[in-house]
Amino acid sequence: MAVAFVPTTISSPPRLFTCSSPRTCTCSVLFRPSRQTHLSNSILVLSNARNLADRLEVREIYQSCNTWLWRGHVINFLVKGNGPPLLLVHGFGASIAHWRRNINTLAESYTVYAIDLLGFGASDKPAGFAYTMEAWAQLILDFLHEIVQKPTVLIGNSVGSLACVIAAAESSSGLVRGLVLLNCAGGMNNKAIVDDWRIKLLLPLLWLFDFLLKQRGIASALFERVKQRDNLKNILLSVYGNKESVDEDLVEIIKKPAEDEGALDVFVSVVTGPPGPNPISLMPKISLPVLVLWGDQDPFTPRDGPVGKYFSALPSQLPNISLYVLEGVGHCPHDDRPELVHEKLLPWLATLPPS
Repeated sequence: MAVAFVPTTISSPPRLFTCSSPRTCTCSVLFRPSRQTHLSNSILVLSNARNLADRLEVREIYQSCNTWLWRGHVINFLVKGNGPPLLLVHGFGASIAHWRRNINTLAESYTVYAIDLLGFGASDKPAGFAYTMEAWAQLILDFLHEIVQKPTVLIGNSVGSLACVIAAAESSSGLVRGLVLLNCAGGMNNKAIVDDWRIKLLLPLLWLFDFLLKQRGIASALFERVKQRDNLKNILLSVYGNKESVDEDLVEIIKKPAEDEGALDVFVSVVTGPPGPNPISLMPKISLPVLVLWGDQDPFTPRDGPVGKYFSALPSQLPNISLYVLEGVGHCPHDDRPELVHEKLLPWLATLPPS
């Protein structure tokens, strides 16, 4: 369904509204003078019904996955569909199943690969491994070289986006065909965003938090609390614009891998580790076509923060970049409002030159 954000109170006559920022949004909305709240609710209900129809069941995802050995570690991945390849890369704490609302739609025209990064999902969580953005980027490049073996569009969310950016910036094999970034992170953790006044204010607390997490007993107690079902759901509700998308399946997608042996070590390593390369230094090195989709209700990488502002300004600086802001959408647009993501993503993919 190609319907954009609809306000709930309208007093003017019916008219067609077009966004005033055509570089960042091409949506059109039909305003109606009466029963607007009912219309908005109806749109959301219809969108959710469509999402349910297109959604790949989590059980089916788990049953359809394959494994690949990377540097002695088992990596979980899924492949579905036919056509030019796409690789879906999840964000922190997520996994292949976080793409449950996208895989079937994309697989109608593309060969969709989705991967559990090392430390997440059903992939190995090796003890003592130093998790870094660079390691995940290398994993992506090796996966393209060994498994996909064709020029591929990388599609990432949050830290998965940043891993894709690093991979694209470092790739010299021609196996990266394009890049889609969904609310790209500024680093593996918040210590990367030192030029945001909010982070500067909290930086001493972040360093204290790092110190406490390195105390095994404290880290274990905190992790046990975070991964409780109700706490996970509250966290997810805070980062999703469409609260209807925060269902029991989503909570289980995040919770299940957190019960694995080694999950605590992953949590501590990621939160306390080096933030990794900043996208601001990497994006000018990338000449491939890039699509940036940004949920404007993201509390993790807010649009008015340094990373959000940087990506908002990119289309005026680099001709290979297209940007769309998704109204009322949070940190995980592909699962929050997948129909809005597909509305922008599918036409953009269709414009890419043949590989």
